[in-house]
Amino acid sequence: MLLHKNMIGFSLLLLYGLIFGSFFNVVGLRVPLKKSIIAPRSACPTCGHQLNAYELIPVISYLIQKGKCRGCQSRISPIYPTMELLNGILFATAPYIVGWSGELVVALTLISMFMIIIVSDIHYMIIPDKILIWFAGIFLLERIIWPLNPWWDSLLGAISGFTLLLIVALVSKGGMGFGDVKLYAVIGFVLGIKLVLLSFFLSTLYGAVLGGLAMIFRIVKRRQPIPFGPFIAAGTLSAYYWGTDIIQFYINFLNHGF
Repeated sequence: MLLHKNMIGFSLLLLYGLIFGSFFNVVGLRVPLKKSIIAPRSACPTCGHQLNAYELIPVISYLIQKGKCRGCQSRISPIYPTMELLNGILFATAPYIVGWSGELVVALTLISMFMIIIVSDIHYMIIPDKILIWFAGIFLLERIIWPLNPWWDSLLGAISGFTLLLIVALVSKGGMGFGDVKLYAVIGFVLGIKLVLLSFFLSTLYGAVLGGLAMIFRIVKRRQPIPFGPFIAAGTLSAYYWGTDIIQFYINFLNHGF
């Protein structure tokens, strides 16, 4: 019976994740341009064909239409179904890691914020203040209801995340955007001081490794700006989910080696 209920819960989260993933695509594309996320209806950017309900089914519509607009047959960016599917998977797998608890609400909120930021950062190299302010308010409420232990760890995390990224931004002279600085203040508030530092380390590691591979395989050109948002998302979720185990492993390694 418990397994059956869990499967229903996971299936619903997958469904909600796919639906919200489609919505997050819209938010990430429109908010940086200061457009309404409600109107007008979604349309093909090439021919202006307004999408019908059956053309907005997450992932499935893209597959049925073979990745092309029904109006002009122009190619639809694969980022749309990719973000929908990724959001669905992240929503559905979150309970396996944090459990069916209040912290699951925090996890789903964190995933939601990152999905919007990734879309915006990939398309425009921008992390909108509106998105950060909106989610900062939500996280403030959530951390009042489900606080870290001790509660002031959130404050230290926010200060540390902001200060660390501010120093990096100033030293790099534009290599790190101030959107990333403000984002890390929000991340620090959610994760606390230890995990926000680990988040930055993992984000930098992922960025260095994957960015290096992208240049080796000529996916991006040398000195071409690469959006850091996706790496921040990957590093932060890794730290949030498994940070305590990673830190403990590192301490054991220092004390005893392999």
